[in-house]
Amino acid sequence: MHDRTEDTISSSPETTTGTRRRGLRGPAAAAVVASAFLVTMLGATLPTPLYPIYERELGFGGVMVTVVFAAYAVGVMAALLLFGRLSDQVGRRAVLLPGLVIAAVSSAVFLIPDSTTALFVGRVLSGLSAGIFTGTATAALVDLAPEGRQDRYSLLGACVNMLGLGLGPVVAGALAEYAPAPLDLPYLVHIAMVLVAGVAVWMIAEPIDVPEGPVRWRPQTVSVPAEVRGVFVRAAIAGFAGFAVLGLFTAVSPAFLTQVLGEPDHLVTGLVVFTLLGASTVGQVASSRVGLRPALLTGCAILVAGALVVGAGIALATLWVLVAGAVVAGIGQGMSFRAGLGAVNAGSPPERRSEVASSFLLVLYVGISLPVIGEGVASAAFGLVTAGVVFAGIVALLALVAFVSLLRQRPVAA
Repeated sequence: MHDRTEDTISSSPETTTGTRRRGLRGPAAAAVVASAFLVTMLGATLPTPLYPIYERELGFGGVMVTVVFAAYAVGVMAALLLFGRLSDQVGRRAVLLPGLVIAAVSSAVFLIPDSTTALFVGRVLSGLSAGIFTGTATAALVDLAPEGRQDRYSLLGACVNMLGLGLGPVVAGALAEYAPAPLDLPYLVHIAMVLVAGVAVWMIAEPIDVPEGPVRWRPQTVSVPAEVRGVFVRAAIAGFAGFAVLGLFTAVSPAFLTQVLGEPDHLVTGLVVFTLLGASTVGQVASSRVGLRPALLTGCAILVAGALVVGAGIALATLWVLVAGAVVAGIGQGMSFRAGLGAVNAGSPPERRSEVASSFLLVLYVGISLPVIGEGVASAAFGLVTAGVVFAGIVALLALVAFVSLLRQRPVAA
């Protein structure tokens, strides 16, 4: 979800050098990159509706599910830190292709039977591929955009990101419910999709001029300059809360639907998760049509309401209330995330924008992992309902803190 518009607008797809290879360019190449992006992110959430089967087959509990889920965030954070700048030196295509290879290997690892270790390794590799692909694919889409339409292509990348994450549980849930081999077929289908995407990406031309000379690899630095710390903290609190909701639905909702609501249908689980992530896509689109500060305020307010409705749905054990909360919380998460990242980028010095954005995303991926593990531990101690209600209340409180602090902040022109 790393928006790198500022690093790539200057790269014109019409410019050619000796380092470029022939291939698809323009809208056709952008469609290929967007499709490959969707396929990669789809793989990141394939295991979501399958967790109840893993629990039954491997004999572990809800705490282990949340830890396995959090391994994905470890992979994403490692990719952000280690490979965040690599495509600027070796080219977008040269990074997209290995990202697809890692995505395919991740799904292949999940095919190892009866292995908790394979689940951990597969999740880390899945996060690594998603982290590599997110920044590079978004940058490539901006590179391929016609003049004056870079913002739209950047928004396209954000939407494809969330839609891919949302479709993963739907695809896996449908296959697990209505096809044989529920722990194998979803990953085999994903490997086939990745192979097709890989062939298509191989056919595109490199969208940027690749610098000549040796590659100087260096990890992404993490820091926040003093002039942007205020807005960073406010945006990060809202983003943390929003990503915690994403973690709750993608890691814990399958167990809640199965054990509390008595709904074992894997496709229903996938559709509930898709509701949240689809609504997040709508929120991101909506945030692009208003100013950063109004979008961030509105997103925080909607996230507060959504978290409270989610808590009510858990307390009442009512599916339609839970789904309604997912819609509201998803819109708030999408608005607050995109506006928060935009505000952080706008307030950062241009020469340090990449490291500040990476720092922001690292906070968010901590939000998608550690609180969910805590919720899993609390569920084991106090039950899914009590832990879920408390978790939703904490998310609402965090979003409210961000909202109040933004209200008290003096508006600053970006």
